[in-house]
Amino acid sequence: MQVKELRLVLTVDNLEEIIRFYRDTVGLPVSKSWNEETGSGIILEAGLASLELIDARHAATIDALEVGHRVAGPVRLALNVGKEITTATDTLTAAGAEVLSPVTTAPWSRVVRLKDPAGMQLTLFEKSTLFGE
Repeated sequence: MQVKELRLVLTVDNLEEIIRFYRDTVGLPVSKSWNEETGSGIILEAGLASLELIDARHAATIDALEVGHRVAGPVRLALNVGKEITTATDTLTAAGAEVLSPVTTAPWSRVVRLKDPAGMQLTLFEKSTLFGE
């Protein structure tokens, strides 16, 4: 088996607001959208995807480094924004994101933790120093 795409599916109550947040503010291009009797949705392209699997202890370590205490649920998005972390943070907060902790330096990168208008936590990070990116 060879996986060709990883897709994260989020069910939200405020679909139009979240579409504007990720499509218009984050800048993810539309791959497909639909509005039917059975429901509405959109697929946004996000470049290279990866699946990071961690145990609860490591999740607590990440939260402690990025926010200072345990805050994330079982799903958190992480977006590599290159060296534009401050600009990206300002752009997302202007679009309704809430900053959970300011830009900080973790062992792997400079990071900032936000919460999108639907409550999903986002980590914005610069290029990882761990993997030579």
